[in-house]
Amino acid sequence: MTPRRWLPRSFRARLLAGAILWTAGLLPLMHLLMMFAVRRRYHWVITIDHHHLVIAALLLLLCGVLALRRPVTSLAELRARLAAVRDGRASRVDGTYPSEIQALVDELNALLTDREQQVARAVAKAGDLAHGLKTPLALLLQEAEQSPQVAQQVERMRRQIDYHLAHARAAASGATLGARTSIRDSANALARTMLRLHATRGVTIDVDAAPEYAFRGGREDLDEMLGNLLDNACKWARTRVTVTSSLDGAQVVIEVDDDGPGIDPSLRDRVLQRGVRADEAAPGSGFGLAIVRDLAEVYGGSIALDRASLGGLRATLRLPSA
Repeated sequence: MTPRRWLPRSFRARLLAGAILWTAGLLPLMHLLMMFAVRRRYHWVITIDHHHLVIAALLLLLCGVLALRRPVTSLAELRARLAAVRDGRASRVDGTYPSEIQALVDELNALLTDREQQVARAVAKAGDLAHGLKTPLALLLQEAEQSPQVAQQVERMRRQIDYHLAHARAAASGATLGARTSIRDSANALARTMLRLHATRGVTIDVDAAPEYAFRGGREDLDEMLGNLLDNACKWARTRVTVTSSLDGAQVVIEVDDDGPGIDPSLRDRVLQRGVRADEAAPGSGFGLAIVRDLAEVYGGSIALDRASLGGLRATLRLPSA
């Protein structure tokens, strides 16, 4: 049986019931206090059995507290549930609330569902567009093998399409409340893929990420960012790549290190600029860093390049933590 079923669900009715019960409890207590004051002043003998009256008054006051407690705690509960949705720990506002608040919660959940469906349609459209463009471009690239200039332009078109589609998808996913992606799951899956892609180079990838660390965003976007960093590291590593994660306040910090030649400090900012292909800016700097930077900024994060403890490049990716 639901506790306090005797109480009304309406916020307004509970406030009214609580006020009435409190008043009903205070009146007999005030009556007793007046009687004791009169008795002490005039030495009258009062024969009323005041013990039962006190118990009845206290019970009324307790019922008033119970009636008022739920409306107050429901607001705190609603705030906590909204924070859970914002932080990615929940996708809906759950719970039962007074009727006035429940109507607002139902409308909010309907809005969240509609927004999620719109984002899903936008992401699907971006995927369809990517599929429709990449196949013709791949065919053009094959046909242009005899013409380096044409092949270069087709490759540039492909990079621009990848860049803008990834940015559009991230912008849509970033608007989705409740998104949550495990750092370790994404890093382990990408590490297996990279080991197959770079099997001839004999590079090892070590992943050290706690299972509770999560990114407040979509899996595809984290894979896009982390995949670019790992691919870049595997291309230029001599023997080893490491992926580590940690928490820094409200951000999760992902560090990708390699033992390759690294990047000259004067070029680190340049390779992160939009439209600059990193492996054309300097040898050993990889590809896709500008995409990683823009995707991270969509989520309010950042990327920085530095020297790794292994001797090569360290890419530090900061993203909102779930």
